Amino acid sequence: MNTINAYLTKLKDLLGLKVFQIVLLLFLGVFSYAVMYSNVKPEKITVELFKPAEQTIIAGKTVEDTYKTEQEKNDTVKQVSDVYTLKKEYAQNKVDLVDSIFDSAIEVMNETPPAHQKPGDSAKPDDHLSTDKKVELLKGKLTDEVNNELPSHIFTALVEAAEADLQIAKDVTVTVVNNVMSTRIPADEVENAKKRAEEELRFSSLKGELKAASIALARNVIIQNVFFDREKTEEQRQEALESVEPVKILQGQIIVVEGQLVDREIYRKLELTGVLEGDKTIQPFVGLAIIIILTVAALYYFFNTAEESNDFKTNHLIIFIVVFLIAISIMKTISLFSGDRFANLGYFFPAAMASMIIKILSNERYAAAATILLAGFGTIIFNEGSTGVLDIPIGLYILFSGMAGIIILTSRNFKARILPAGLALSFVNFALILAFLFISDGQYSKMEFLYYFAAALLSGLLSSVLTIGLLPFFEAGFGILSTMKLIELSNPNHPLLRKILTESPGTYHHSIMVANLAESACEAIGANGLLARVGCYYHDIGKTKRPQFFIENQMNIDNPHDRLPPATSRDIIIAHATDGAEILRKHRLPREIVDIAEQHHGTTLLKYFYHKATKLGEDVNEDYYRYPGPKAQTKEIAVIGIADSVEAAVRSMAQPTAEKIENLVVSIISDRLHDHQFNECDITMRELQIVKKSLCETLNGIFHSRIEYPEFQKTEQKVKI
Repeated sequence: MNTINAYLTKLKDLLGLKVFQIVLLLFLGVFSYAVMYSNVKPEKITVELFKPAEQTIIAGKTVEDTYKTEQEKNDTVKQVSDVYTLKKEYAQNKVDLVDSIFDSAIEVMNETPPAHQKPGDSAKPDDHLSTDKKVELLKGKLTDEVNNELPSHIFTALVEAAEADLQIAKDVTVTVVNNVMSTRIPADEVENAKKRAEEELRFSSLKGELKAASIALARNVIIQNVFFDREKTEEQRQEALESVEPVKILQGQIIVVEGQLVDREIYRKLELTGVLEGDKTIQPFVGLAIIIILTVAALYYFFNTAEESNDFKTNHLIIFIVVFLIAISIMKTISLFSGDRFANLGYFFPAAMASMIIKILSNERYAAAATILLAGFGTIIFNEGSTGVLDIPIGLYILFSGMAGIIILTSRNFKARILPAGLALSFVNFALILAFLFISDGQYSKMEFLYYFAAALLSGLLSSVLTIGLLPFFEAGFGILSTMKLIELSNPNHPLLRKILTESPGTYHHSIMVANLAESACEAIGANGLLARVGCYYHDIGKTKRPQFFIENQMNIDNPHDRLPPATSRDIIIAHATDGAEILRKHRLPREIVDIAEQHHGTTLLKYFYHKATKLGEDVNEDYYRYPGPKAQTKEIAVIGIADSVEAAVRSMAQPTAEKIENLVVSIISDRLHDHQFNECDITMRELQIVKKSLCETLNGIFHSRIEYPEFQKTEQKVKI
């Protein structure tokens, strides 16, 4: 039965546990790499310039077209206009200058009385300084720069004009200069601006030389006020460059259609995407290697952090790897038939097979891990015919379908009936495929929907059929005790159970009672209740060798131990544990059931015969009257040992009450605890309290007080009479 497991155990002993696990995971990694190697290997395509393409070529990856991107950037920069900044302060400066010139002229007029005038004399209009003297005084109030720039006739006109006329000229000139300078005046528009000012002043009310002076002054002060701003221009160009999105050749984009002429532009795109150098690149292989390394490392960490014994970890790892290898082998086989004629064959893959098998043989944690990894590998293996290296919809399909398989098998009904679970899974698969089709928003015919429905149906049913077909091989090859196997062993028609029933019916009844107690207690603490129940059915099978020496089978006969010495009785009683284990091994029952038969008494003391020997005055060693063990190694066995003792003790009570039962259960658990019978298993004090409560509830339900009916008592009295 356990041939494969035996060979693996020898190899594990030879290499050591850690090395053995690493070897298994490395084998998984190498096998997975070999399976997916061809899926990541770039296809070698022969294309000649200026000749029709022999096939339609699709970009296998997304790359940036740097040449087109640079062209786009250059065109964008050319469209950015130069930035010119208006210097608004120039208008105010020139207005202030004009204002200052006119004010200075008015001051000169007010500060220069005629030369012969004495203080206190009234000035006469014809008595004044010479024009040249006034011009000199006016220039003295202005800067050399202004004096040099303005023509001399302006100064002459200003000093010769009347104050009232100067004030009017000032207001008009300032207004015109302000209006013109407030507009944008680039270098090539300066002359036009001056002409606008001249035209406005020409039509003013000013007269003669003063008008000419105002025009000349306005033309002189009007200058360029708009200048090229290099910094802002560069900023706008940089913003424009940053707004340019890189031109990309997208994964799945058609580069050339079959029969289309391959011009230089198409050839350049083919070179850019690496289609023409498919046999030279190593990046896909490096990427695949990284995925495999991460997978192996994650699995090593995943299994070594599990809260299980080393033997269970190793067995679960072996099961995981074998199931995983089977799954990806099926994947690869299906993918080999994919192509133009058979598209999307990946949906026929029994996506939930691995998760269902691992869920039944191990647990949900390992099943979920396998589902996630298979989904990732599936995106690579089923990439034939897809637009890129990864087929994401297939990966999501495998992921969701596998998770659905785990959830469906959570129901106890589906554990016993895997085929109906597969049928339910088929409808889940079809719903997933419909979701993907609707999301893609494509147009599909009725035949295509029928095709996908057939794929979903076969995927679900194949998952169940393969699970049912492969489970016996795993159970036989690795000695795995699955739920299905336990249900099979619990059948009352099993030869060994029939043997117990026919040869020692009292023991059979005792085993059923213990099974009821142990199952409820194990489920209360989260242990395997079904294993406890089935183990109880077989735990006392060793009593079938000498059934009459056990009290539950001594109906209407004397107790043979009354005529035997304590040592002989001790040998007979203790032998039932080892005899039971031997019988179970002979009939190739799972190791867990054998362990229950062998360990349910642990190393407890046969108190009755030990005290009997002591009373007879024999010099005995206490260890001689103890079971050989070993002590309970699991929670289930610890609970079964307690339930076994409790059931026997309660059955011997004359009138069991709830209080007596509770005291008895507490006493038995305390004795075993003080006797260190739980030292080798991971049961906790809190769990022992839960076990006590569960046992008391079950026993109170069995041995509840009954109502005494008067008519029954009268009938009994009549019968006795």
